[in-house]
Amino acid sequence: MASRPRLLLENARQAVLVSARGERFLAGAAARGLAVLEGVSLVVGADGFIEAIGPADVIQKQFSEATFEERIDCSGKCILPGLVDAHTHPVWAGERVHEFVMKLAGATYMDIHQAGGGINFTVERTRQASEEELFRSLQQRLQCMLRAGTTLVECKSGYGLALKEELKMLRVIERARRELPVGISATYCGAHAVPRGKTALEAADDIISNHLPKLKELGRNGEMHIDNIDVFCEEGVFDLDSTRRILQSGKEMGLQINFHGDELHPMRAAELGAELGARAVSHLEEVSDAGITAMAAAGCCAVLLPTTAYMLRLKQPRARKMLDEGVIVALGSDFNPNAYCFSMPMVMHLACVNMRMSMPEALAAATINAAYALGKSHTHGSLEVGKQGDFIVINASRWEHLIYQFGGHHELIEYVIVKGKVIYKK
Repeated sequence: MASRPRLLLENARQAVLVSARGERFLAGAAARGLAVLEGVSLVVGADGFIEAIGPADVIQKQFSEATFEERIDCSGKCILPGLVDAHTHPVWAGERVHEFVMKLAGATYMDIHQAGGGINFTVERTRQASEEELFRSLQQRLQCMLRAGTTLVECKSGYGLALKEELKMLRVIERARRELPVGISATYCGAHAVPRGKTALEAADDIISNHLPKLKELGRNGEMHIDNIDVFCEEGVFDLDSTRRILQSGKEMGLQINFHGDELHPMRAAELGAELGARAVSHLEEVSDAGITAMAAAGCCAVLLPTTAYMLRLKQPRARKMLDEGVIVALGSDFNPNAYCFSMPMVMHLACVNMRMSMPEALAAATINAAYALGKSHTHGSLEVGKQGDFIVINASRWEHLIYQFGGHHELIEYVIVKGKVIYKK
């Protein structure tokens, strides 16, 4: 006897498929016109993948004999793909509320960094925290992200810096990947800052000679699965040459390149990403015209972080120019002690208002394109048969309410579903 389908979402007012023809990303004009269906039902099979989607009456006929584990009446409601957060730093100890006060009084990111605050402050506190403490706080943060509609999230290490501490963070991420319902893409970010007492050159050598071989060994033994490698390529942190060496070494061991670039100073990081075949470059507030052209040609995704530019009062990334030149644009919350935001709906709203993205472009950037930035758009980021059954159901007659209602997502989101199982119900 065939196992019964897991879930029926029936009679939705709208379903935003995002893409409908197996596209791995949406760029240019394609990102401005998303596939949206009216009067839709959707079926998730016992394996947690989408089995059917289409007009409610057609699905009803097709599955008239089927009994479902769960049925949800979506009359008057909208179904969207689970949101994808393409850039977060969710494993750390030590709040930095006091630094927010300093920033409001005019201190810059680098002023705080040079005074021993910023990343260094968090590194100290994270090193002192136990693995269990870090896991509990990560679990709580991922829960907040889930309730705001995120079903796949990129999680970085990077507040350990020393090998022992980085491994502690990566073990916490690995445990979350195995035990928690949210999808996780794990990123090794040991080059997030230069450890005290080391030069950038020494730190890069240590990463290449010690950190990466250890990660390779743990990956081979099946103890840890790491997807991406990240470096903070920035003036006074890792220069272009050190960044190139670290990323190249990571690529050689099979990691996807997905790094911080051109945030505070123009570093030609976008050009480097295009040259190395990077999957994505994040930030890009100071990207050059040549960098934008190179990323578009290389199919290298720009992960833009509206919260960071907003909270640090930086120049906004030139999203419009990137979109108009055909760059694949994704969004991330940049959740960290410096940009404390769990909510991709708020990130999309900021992207529309401050970076002049349209609502369809912002939704594509927070679904299919964010999944592409993580190398997962073949399974995530759109409502298509064969993809993982990750959805949000919102109580609104039009999907745009998710972006339009700034800060209203907790009232709007009725269900968050992962692999066809209800993970959160309002």
